[in-house]
Amino acid sequence: MLKAMQKKHRIPSGFIFLLPGLLGFVIFFIWPFVVSLGYAFVDKPINGTFVGFKNFLDLFQNRAYRLGLTNILRFIAISVPLNMALSLGLALLINKIKRYKELFSLAFLAPLVIPSGSMVFFWKALFSYDGAINGFLVNVGIGKVNWLDSGLALLVMVIIFIWKNLGFNMVLYLAGLSNIPRDYYEAAQVDGARPWQAFRHITFAQLAPTSVLVLIMSIINSFKVFKEIYLITGSYPHESIYTLQHFMNNMFSSLNYPRLTTATTVLVLIVVVFTQTLLRLERRASA
Repeated sequence: MLKAMQKKHRIPSGFIFLLPGLLGFVIFFIWPFVVSLGYAFVDKPINGTFVGFKNFLDLFQNRAYRLGLTNILRFIAISVPLNMALSLGLALLINKIKRYKELFSLAFLAPLVIPSGSMVFFWKALFSYDGAINGFLVNVGIGKVNWLDSGLALLVMVIIFIWKNLGFNMVLYLAGLSNIPRDYYEAAQVDGARPWQAFRHITFAQLAPTSVLVLIMSIINSFKVFKEIYLITGSYPHESIYTLQHFMNNMFSSLNYPRLTTATTVLVLIVVVFTQTLLRLERRASA
């Protein structure tokens, strides 16, 4: 009886190993977020007065915030579907390679291990006004293009995002493709299905859970492209690539903590609601 009670109340060894990481996550991420959440409802961080939802109303009336929100939504709408399509296409091609498949996969994962600060010099040398691309355009008689200080800056932002995240999403799709039984394709071939029909009804359908994961990770990573853009263009880039991260970084520099925490709260809510919606849709589709 005593042994049974001791066994019942025994702490799982896996939880003990996870405990340091969980404590660090709560102390350095969850707790600071909860504490700073209170700043969104006061007029100033020290001895502030409760103002309700006034900070949220003022936030959406701020032109810089609306510009950053519009730009990041536009960037996600362009870059995420494009990145997913290219990642899936690349995964399908590599999946058909018989030799050196791992070598090709590692080559596309290289951007993940290269420090962003090192690559800034490459992107500047490529897209600056006196950079390599403009040098080529001049040689062919087209003329220079101001890539980083015009509406084309959004295109540069999309290129950097795809370059950085293409390999990661490709590996996720390769893992999903490896889990599809070959019997499905053999049965479809016996039934006379065409390659497009096999892709639509087998590959695409079986990759639905992987696609949801890739979509969520791509949206999360789309917010991380700010680091490269900030290092290339600074705090006040062309308005076509002025994002929410620029707005929040400038609020932090000006010590406007109520507005900063309000913007952060709205951003977290948007990501959480969108992620939960996608996960529920994926569960219903898989049911």
